[in-house]
Amino acid sequence: MTYPFSAVLGMEDMRLALLLNAVSPAIGGVLVRGEKGTAKSTAVRALAALLPPVRRVAGCRFGCDPVEPDPACPDGPHPAAATAEIRPARLVELPVGAAEDRVVGSLDLEKALGEGVRAYEPGLLAAAHRGVLYVDEVNLLHDHLVDLLLDAAAMGRSHVEREGVSVSHAARFLLVGTMNPEEGELRPQLLDRFGLTVEVGASRDPEVRVEVVRRRLAADADPAGFAARWADADAAIAAQVAAARRRLSGVRLPDAALRQIAEVCAAFDVDGMRADIVTARTALAHAAWHGRDRVTIDDVRVAARLALPHRRRRDPFDTPGLDEKRLDEALQRAQDAHPDDPDDDGPDDSGPNDSGPNDGGPNDGGPNDGGPNDSGPGGGGPQDHATSDGESVDHRGPGPAGPSAADGDTGGADGPAGADGDTGRADGPAGADGDARSADDRGGRARHGGREAPDGADADPRRGRDGGADAQPVAVPRGGLTARLLTAPGVGDGVPGRRSRARTGRGRTTGARVPNGRVGALHLPATVRAAAPHQASRGRLTGPLRLRPDDVREAVREGREGNLVLFVVDASGSMGARQRMTAVKDAVLALLTDAYQRRDKVAVIAFRGADARTLLPATSSVLAASTRLTELPTGGRTPLAEGLLAAADLLRVERLRDPKRRPLVLVVTDGRATAGTRPLDRAAGAATVLAATGAPCVVVDCESGPVRLNLARRLATQLNAPHHPLAALTHPPARDAGLPVAA
Repeated sequence: MTYPFSAVLGMEDMRLALLLNAVSPAIGGVLVRGEKGTAKSTAVRALAALLPPVRRVAGCRFGCDPVEPDPACPDGPHPAAATAEIRPARLVELPVGAAEDRVVGSLDLEKALGEGVRAYEPGLLAAAHRGVLYVDEVNLLHDHLVDLLLDAAAMGRSHVEREGVSVSHAARFLLVGTMNPEEGELRPQLLDRFGLTVEVGASRDPEVRVEVVRRRLAADADPAGFAARWADADAAIAAQVAAARRRLSGVRLPDAALRQIAEVCAAFDVDGMRADIVTARTALAHAAWHGRDRVTIDDVRVAARLALPHRRRRDPFDTPGLDEKRLDEALQRAQDAHPDDPDDDGPDDSGPNDSGPNDGGPNDGGPNDGGPNDSGPGGGGPQDHATSDGESVDHRGPGPAGPSAADGDTGGADGPAGADGDTGRADGPAGADGDARSADDRGGRARHGGREAPDGADADPRRGRDGGADAQPVAVPRGGLTARLLTAPGVGDGVPGRRSRARTGRGRTTGARVPNGRVGALHLPATVRAAAPHQASRGRLTGPLRLRPDDVREAVREGREGNLVLFVVDASGSMGARQRMTAVKDAVLALLTDAYQRRDKVAVIAFRGADARTLLPATSSVLAASTRLTELPTGGRTPLAEGLLAAADLLRVERLRDPKRRPLVLVVTDGRATAGTRPLDRAAGAATVLAATGAPCVVVDCESGPVRLNLARRLATQLNAPHHPLAALTHPPARDAGLPVAA
């Protein structure tokens, strides 16, 4: 039983973004960023039930509209009087491990070769047409798959090209992705393709958390009864979505609003024009949602808050965010430039019942439009509450009890979509006067570094590029410092990436093989060669080649893979005394940036004093790794053996978790070992243990000064690893051909 959307309250930005995309799918989807357990998946799965049902041509696998069928539909052409059928809007979930042919669909190569007919099996993009495509943990999805689905979302069509045969079909859907930033970021180019983005965070109010558990237990105990209590509220939201869709085409975007959009996008220095277009579409949808017939400055403000934060991010050390003071200043400049413009009459020029900030739609009127009262299971109490899988939701909003103030609201105007009443406000037009986030949402954004410095001040490089006072501090590389490419030896079978050679589904063809399961890319010459010796026994004298399924050969392709780059960093006194840690951190940050660009996972181990410490377990979040470097203390003895043994232990664990991802160990040290008894002998033994794991290593020599002990070079010999001076890895070459790991 799906958790009711109207019961998932308190995450007003997320709910508003989802509803605006339901009103206008042309916005381009929503990316929901936030910590685990914050109702991301729950809200998305509940959204599909609110969408209007879909009329399609009976039997069409691609969901063609009988009024306006796709002329290029693979199941077409459809007759003008085709029988229509009605089905609910679909929610299609894209698994992280999905293959490309499962996403876009595939040609049945065996049938095409054996029977001479073109047979196409639709993929997930076809199934999601006119519905919702949901990608959980979208940041863990392979880049080429993200490119495919974002291209389809932008163009409204999916194209399949296989062995000279082309298939194209309509693929218009509401794209929703969720992600936990701690597990890695999307590339800025991919972030830009999502229409809107929101940050969510769990409430830290104990009363709220109590209600989370209460409502979750109520839903688990009686799923059908719990859903029935919210059925009327969900029906009201669904009706408002349908009404807003009908109203959308009549909403006017005046020149004053266009100037405001342009002023805001220019003020935040976003790239390209997609931000302006998405902001305009979002403002139109927001006006339609609130029952207005034209866009106002408040619609522009809400649209900018949702459409711009992720478009300001340009490298892995930038954190998404938007300085609302700068936003207000930009809007004010646009108004001041045209003070007599009749379209600039602000929030007073509103739609029906636009009396307070909320995301509840045109019927937002009372201090609390309800929610189950204290008599129902989980009713009453604070607001951000229960979800599936323990995610937090809020239960304020329309419920079976009707309008009521019994749920502990403090004056927030909740409509059918609900709004967070903790601070007496929610997403809506009146947010221009102050902070447009609830206290809980602001806390969530602060934890993820999503705010800028007031007045647009220069960012403190140790507090993230946005420079907010609450931003999580990160280390950043010095300008112009780049890393040389390090690659693992041989050819792997790892996940697609951009570092080392590997056999992948994309890249140049290097051979052919008998397929194991579904056929990938057909290797036509090898297929013909396999069938040729059997033509006489199959009775062929003339005419077409006679093929059988066991003749089919698929192409073996070589591309690039992503690796696990493990940094083992010497933070002992011998490094700090020579003032080398600054140079070491800069080099490691440059290597981290390189790892981000090549889609690697990273891990960081530091050793100093008497032991080694794992600063960062294996993760795709380069930002998290850079943050750990700001906290890296120096001093004490050099426990080199402990550092190498800790690296071996981490590699053993990661080999079980991610067996296909090859590691690459970068040992950053001057080679000294001073901790414990017989430290050099123990270090040599630890090097033998690390080498026995089979992981390719690189020793980055940090030794400097006129007197050289060459201990790092000796360590490289013990590890059977190449040895590179620190400067050689960070000096930008004229042409980077790469530094192979193999000695």
